[in-house]
Amino acid sequence: MPTHKILVIDDSKVIRMRVKDMLPAGNFEVIEAKDGLEGFNLISQENPNLIMLDFLLPKMSGWEVYQEIQKQQRLRTIPLVLMSGRKEEVTDKLSEPFEYFAFVEKPFDQKQLVEAIREAMMKSKKLPQAVATSSSSSDSLASGADTSAMAAEIESLKTKVARMEKEMDILRKQFNQLLGFIRQKIK
Repeated sequence: MPTHKILVIDDSKVIRMRVKDMLPAGNFEVIEAKDGLEGFNLISQENPNLIMLDFLLPKMSGWEVYQEIQKQQRLRTIPLVLMSGRKEEVTDKLSEPFEYFAFVEKPFDQKQLVEAIREAMMKSKKLPQAVATSSSSSDSLASGADTSAMAAEIESLKTKVARMEKEMDILRKQFNQLLGFIRQKIK
């Protein structure tokens, strides 16, 4: 049973399917939106754990969706990955370094996707405490079960991130060993 909802907002069916195929099977429910307006409506309806947002979209651009997300404190805490085939279009509107969201340039591979998701998760934790802890009156009605479920989910994600970081360390060591071996053979 899927434990995480990922909303992929992209007008390209190929990109939406590619993201779905690159994610580990069984862990994620991928919700798809083909334009910005549909995507923004699904953010409120589905309450996703992660948003992957194309910057160039019909009906409501990714830039407009991003601005609407920033207006609502509850939505700002959702990890966000902006996607674009042309990074300069994003940097024209938002200057680097991107502080609260991750960016991945299309086309991307599975490693780049996973890294962008991890980065988005980490950056969402850096939101100012006032934003992350404040809530509207409707949010304050959330039950303790929702809070404990969210805490358990956060702990699960932390465990996964720690495991991925260990795997990255192992890969770095293996890469350095390989590089050393190649240097020895070149001499």
